[in-house]
Amino acid sequence: MVEYKSFSLHNFREIPQMDYLSEEQKFDIEVVGTVLPFKTNNYVVDELIEWDNFEKDPFFILNFPQKEMLDKADFGTVASLLKSGVSKKEVQEAVRKIRLKLNPNPAGQESNVPVFEGKKLNGIQHKYRETMLFFPTQGQTCHAYCTFCFRWPQFALNEFKFAMKEADTLIRYLKANPQITDVLFTGGDPAVMKTRFFETYFDALAEADIPNLKNIRIGTKSLAYWPYRFTTDNDADDLIRLFKKMKKKGINIALMAHFNHPGELKTKAVKEAVKRLIAAGVQIRSQSPILRHINASSDLWAENWKEQVKMGIIPYYMFIARDTGAQDYFAVSLNRAWQIFRSAYNQVSGICRTVKGPSMSCHPGKIQIVGVSEVKGEKIFVLNFLQGRESSWVDKPFFAKYNPDAIWIDDLEPAFGESSFFFEEEAYYGMQA
Repeated sequence: MVEYKSFSLHNFREIPQMDYLSEEQKFDIEVVGTVLPFKTNNYVVDELIEWDNFEKDPFFILNFPQKEMLDKADFGTVASLLKSGVSKKEVQEAVRKIRLKLNPNPAGQESNVPVFEGKKLNGIQHKYRETMLFFPTQGQTCHAYCTFCFRWPQFALNEFKFAMKEADTLIRYLKANPQITDVLFTGGDPAVMKTRFFETYFDALAEADIPNLKNIRIGTKSLAYWPYRFTTDNDADDLIRLFKKMKKKGINIALMAHFNHPGELKTKAVKEAVKRLIAAGVQIRSQSPILRHINASSDLWAENWKEQVKMGIIPYYMFIARDTGAQDYFAVSLNRAWQIFRSAYNQVSGICRTVKGPSMSCHPGKIQIVGVSEVKGEKIFVLNFLQGRESSWVDKPFFAKYNPDAIWIDDLEPAFGESSFFFEEEAYYGMQA
């Protein structure tokens, strides 16, 4: 068994490879890590990062806060406070103001929280008709934090935290909403949970005999950041047996894996973990945002998809970096994202073309950039709903004025003189039961 060791703002200087960094670079990490959550582990540090080229290494950037992830003024404010030795409370007050400016509630997540039996369910989100998100209390951290993560407030701002542990409430909600076929365990990263917690939830779902429940999904970065969770951790065998048991009961288990770069697929540990999961009947799908400094290259995406298919993983989504946290650092224009997707798509065979995107997971739903076109002399973006708050929106194309600098839906305006997009006319603010 490989022993897990975690590093955060409090002990990252103990990492032996920190000798590669100057004191200024270490201080930069402390400044940005005071605002945005910072956590990594020995697998990332020892097996993923190439320290001889750490400043440009994608996994170093994915885990270690970079100076440019804050604007100059906010970086300067925090740096000055840390250097001056003011009280912890004073630092926290300044940091809170900065965090609140970084859009800690992207895509209207609060409006996805249902009210059920007269109570707001803060550990459930139900945005799309067939899919319900469940935030188990025991899974609201990660083996390592991604610097682009749109769920960074889960680890930094208590009032924006989603979590619950009541399996009976989860089951009552599912029974009251027979349109739900999929429960997505999310976080944080539910794969940080001990198997005994998975078993409590899964057994309760299986014993409830809910006819509409067809799929349990697990949103996780663990395959990339701690693959030993599925191979040599002390309860890994129990987790694999649990997955097999659920499959025998007729419930599909789908691992929604986050692979941001083909380098995450190359270690012996991840290859063994993938083989073991697939042998247990687990379906693995992959998704990632397109990120400047990390994977904004059609060749990298094509390589990623081809290697995933070779390993038995299904390419699923290319996302646009959400409008929160360090978005400006990672953002790729919508036009550039589409060009990269199209070029990568053209490099792979049909077996890789299960992937959908580039997609913005915004308040109305998952909006795909289908392409750029010209109609009656007007250059436009062609857009489409892959998912929508209203199911009638799905697969409904619409059009926006072409904006070469747009990085999010808020940067777009309706084409052809329309005053608003069709979905803006809908008074729809979430689901209740």
